[in-house]
Amino acid sequence: MKSVFKKRKVFGSIIGFVVIAVVLKFVFFGSAASTSGAAQIPTDFQPNSTDIICEETGGLLCLPGDWHRWRGKNFDAIVIDSTLNLNWLESTPSVAWIFRYSGAGYSGPAVVGNTLYMSGAAQGQDFAFALDTRTGNLKWQQVLGDHFVQDYGDGPRGTITVDGDKLYLVRGGGQVHCLKAIDGAMVWQRNFVADFGGKIMGPWGYSESPLVDGDLVICTPGGKRGTMVALDKNTGATVWVTSDWTDDAGYSSPIVAEVGGVRQYIQQSSSGVSGVRATDGKLLWSVRVPGYRTAVIPTPIFHNNKVYVTSGYNAGCAGIALTASGDGTFHAEMLFNNRNMVNHHGGVVLVDGHIYGFSDPSGWTCQSLATGEATWSTGRARRPDGLGKGSILAVNDRLLLLEEQSGTLVVISASPDGWQEHGRLELPERTAISSRNDMVWTHPVVANGKLYVRDQNVLLAFDLKR
Repeated sequence: MKSVFKKRKVFGSIIGFVVIAVVLKFVFFGSAASTSGAAQIPTDFQPNSTDIICEETGGLLCLPGDWHRWRGKNFDAIVIDSTLNLNWLESTPSVAWIFRYSGAGYSGPAVVGNTLYMSGAAQGQDFAFALDTRTGNLKWQQVLGDHFVQDYGDGPRGTITVDGDKLYLVRGGGQVHCLKAIDGAMVWQRNFVADFGGKIMGPWGYSESPLVDGDLVICTPGGKRGTMVALDKNTGATVWVTSDWTDDAGYSSPIVAEVGGVRQYIQQSSSGVSGVRATDGKLLWSVRVPGYRTAVIPTPIFHNNKVYVTSGYNAGCAGIALTASGDGTFHAEMLFNNRNMVNHHGGVVLVDGHIYGFSDPSGWTCQSLATGEATWSTGRARRPDGLGKGSILAVNDRLLLLEEQSGTLVVISASPDGWQEHGRLELPERTAISSRNDMVWTHPVVANGKLYVRDQNVLLAFDLKR
């Protein structure tokens, strides 16, 4: 009898361990099941590359309001265009068109001239594509390889960067691609893991949008061989690796800045934020930010030799002053480090000396860049008329907020005086693709008079012209 009980006890222990293992895998590594089964790739289109390349110059046709990379021209998520309708209390924007074949993923739009570039996943494949922004018609599509699978959402995370007649993108599995803008044809590709021993700090896939600066493509594989690398934009060949900076990669994207006449790339990683010299990747300065763990996502902000960073998972934010010495060294002084802004992945913007964004403990928040003190906040508890967590974009003197759960868009004043609303817009259509949380996580983009909002396979274009 004792042996029977002993066997039952052992069997019960095994079952318990299996259950725990399954739960831990689901929580920390996600389900292996595809979430892009509902996504489809259109098969009945005729490729049309018109209005992409200027025959006289060989370059892309550009318009003043282009949005050619993640967070726009200056990495600041700010749009300046006096012709836009930002008073939705009087007139809400109308839908210009809807494209329903974007696939699964969180890649945002990059817009140059009358062409929009984006990437997604469907039928087991990651792919890039181009649309005519006037009609929403597909110009071309290019399959890139097996899709990245994650139960929070399959497919690419990062936004395409447009440079000249080429496109650059990073996929969820760490593949880096250079494509021709005119038809999506592959020019070259590299792999963060295979080529650089890349290591990211969590299971949710590489989410970086690559930085193209001069002849270099700057990206962040992470890991012991070097956190950041520079690739030749024409060939993909390795130019340098940051051998003296070896943090694991986060989910942030790098920016470029000049301090004391020295051009440098600033990026968040698993432990904090650092700057490396553009010419050779030498580490110039590094600040370890207390509380960084799990996932570090928002893009840094640079202004007047100050760097601002924030991260979720109870980490907080920090303001850092950079000072260049005559011998080429740099001093990084932390001006403040607090939890007045704990931004998960909706991002923050800087307008007239104030940081705006959603803070997990306190809701939508306005914070002084100079002191780090909160000027106002809406509170974390969601009221019936309140707006929950989401992403942000600055447009002229106003802020466009996109709530991640409902997809509601709200326009408010970019003012330290408090919340002043100028209207709301509900998405007329949501995706049929189901992921774990069914959130609208792609940041909105405004380019050349249109507002673009992506909910997985559904890409909506709204006319913002007055």
